[in-house]
Amino acid sequence: MAKVAMVERQKKRERLVAKYAKKREELKAIIANQELDQGERIRATLQLAKLPRNSSTTRLHNRCQVSGRPKAYYRKLKMSRIALRELGNKGLLPGVVKSSW
Repeated sequence: MAKVAMVERQKKRERLVAKYAKKREELKAIIANQELDQGERIRATLQLAKLPRNSSTTRLHNRCQVSGRPKAYYRKLKMSRIALRELGNKGLLPGVVKSSW
């Protein structure tokens, strides 16, 4: 089980990303627009830098929905390999059976 503080920090980052997503997108569009004045693009860059760092999508990290584990994460299932194995062995995942040969 992951530390509760780390899971809560991740949730806080997700809220910040959702809150500032539209503003970040608008500022990045201004910065990328070559037709605008250089000064206006620089002002947009400075405004983007003033936004909280945790509002950037690159700060997000995939975590297991079951245990909060950050490593060995399967995107399709949204869980770690350990949680997948435990739930599969208990028979709680439909279509997953323990293989043996």
